[in-house]
Amino acid sequence: MMLVAKRCCRSLLFVLFLLPSAVAGQDNFLDPAEAFQLSVTDAPDGEVELHWDIAPDYYLYRHAFSVEGEKSAVADVSMPKGRTITDEYFGRQEVYFDQVTLRVDPGAAERLSVSWQGCAKAGLCYPPQDISVAVPDGADGDDGASGTSTENASASGLQELGEDQQVAADLASQGVPWIMLAFFGMGLLLTFTPCVLPMLPILSSIVVGAQAGPRRGLVLSAAFIGPMALTYAALGVGAGLAGANLQAALQAPPVLIPFAVLFVVLAFAMFGAFELQLPQPVRSRLDAAQRARTGGSLSGAAAMGVMSALLVSPCMTAPLAGALLYLADTGDAMTGGLALLALGLGMGTPLLVVGTFGARILPKPGEWMNRVKVLFGFILLAMAVWFVARIATPWVTLALWSVWVLSASTALWAARTRADQAGHTVIANSVRVAAMVTGIWGAAMLLGAAAGNDDPWYPLAGLSTAGAPVTDDNSQGFMSRFEPVESPGALRDRINQAAGDGRWTVVDVYADWCTSCKVIEEEVFGDPAVQQELSRMQLLRPDVTDNDAPDRRLLSAHDILGPPTIMFFGPGGRERRGQRITGEISAEAFLDRLSDAKGEG
Repeated sequence: MMLVAKRCCRSLLFVLFLLPSAVAGQDNFLDPAEAFQLSVTDAPDGEVELHWDIAPDYYLYRHAFSVEGEKSAVADVSMPKGRTITDEYFGRQEVYFDQVTLRVDPGAAERLSVSWQGCAKAGLCYPPQDISVAVPDGADGDDGASGTSTENASASGLQELGEDQQVAADLASQGVPWIMLAFFGMGLLLTFTPCVLPMLPILSSIVVGAQAGPRRGLVLSAAFIGPMALTYAALGVGAGLAGANLQAALQAPPVLIPFAVLFVVLAFAMFGAFELQLPQPVRSRLDAAQRARTGGSLSGAAAMGVMSALLVSPCMTAPLAGALLYLADTGDAMTGGLALLALGLGMGTPLLVVGTFGARILPKPGEWMNRVKVLFGFILLAMAVWFVARIATPWVTLALWSVWVLSASTALWAARTRADQAGHTVIANSVRVAAMVTGIWGAAMLLGAAAGNDDPWYPLAGLSTAGAPVTDDNSQGFMSRFEPVESPGALRDRINQAAGDGRWTVVDVYADWCTSCKVIEEEVFGDPAVQQELSRMQLLRPDVTDNDAPDRRLLSAHDILGPPTIMFFGPGGRERRGQRITGEISAEAFLDRLSDAKGEG
């Protein structure tokens, strides 16, 4: 919820930012410090976290990150896997949307030199951004002052977080509310499976044995469910504490592969291939202890709730084990405790209703409960793929997800058959459509994996073209008319020279790493109508590929965020600032801007 609200606020602010100057007809993009907000914090293990909040519709390139110690080398830099996009000019690129965190072991370094580069989806590529930051106190004992900029001061956007802000940021990044909501939902689902059904007669015997009315039944049920949920919470805390030491090991194949196999085994248990249960001596002792407790008192109900949490039906073992393994992987005791507390409360909510109003209000047991078990089986299989994805190549991961999706499609088709046989036509038709769509998507993912793709949301990206488009000779010939300029002074001299001859000047700010520059080169400057309009004008092209000091001075002198930027200078040498083009544009829109620039006199 927090993350959704945060993104909504960002989007609203972005729209409000665009409104004032949109009336003036200008293109508007965020300053790089706003588009990519960097914060630096120390991690508990002595490492440093570099975290970027990325504005909606902007992204950072994975390959463009660089972190170096200014006086001594850093020991290690780790970054997460990004999302792969396919660009028709530069091929496959791995990028980050929304946010990204790099973990750096600074070693003996006291300051870090950090570089990154990003783009706007609307068609603007920012030059590489550079900043110098101090290693925080917790990492090496430095004074903790961070945010001192290098020559490119506008790139900083550095934000120091107070202790309270850091707690809030950690919660937001971990997504604790969403994790709790998900575990609460799983608890509700588990209630409607044969896994938790044994708890119903236990709780009913407590309420009936006490001859309790609705109000007393509510109190006794709460006394039963509260300790049960707290028992699960204790298991979650234990899993999180164990994970604090297990988390690093869970990146190694010898550990990950057995865990993935374990998830597959647990999934087959949910599919009914076999049953998991506690050893007979343990179950006998717990059974005897439970029968010895009286159910009429609050303490008796609480004790039976704790023992029921340990004695639930054997099929509960699989999803509970899966949850514990997942929470151990997070290495966060607080998250583990809250997540399994939510799971216990989810399981307890229907039990609370039963204890208060009676079992008659629950749906009748039937085959549908076993289908909920199958759902948990697929969740466990998904977790197996999630573990394997850390060590598998991207296309292998996509292939595994395709198998998972195709298996889900097969299960849906089987459910459709059963619904059809039972005469539930509407349900059968709905499930049939879901099975077909899922099957088609799974097949597309498998085809994409065979082609080397790795994005499950865009499995066929890049398959429609055999390679980069070929620019025609006419476009290439016209681009040779653009003359290079290398400094702000040289650019001004050339503009003044053309102004002395009463000529217009068009300046195209370009870089080799600018995707949108290639698009404009082909689609705008390759258009015959555009070429005709520019035939008598001076055409200049500053190349800022190197992003060195002269390049940065040129960009700064004209308040240019990055390429592509196109400027129109009239016969008097004055830029028609209102018609400046930033980002991609069509040939028709370019001609309209040029016409408006000429109309300004």
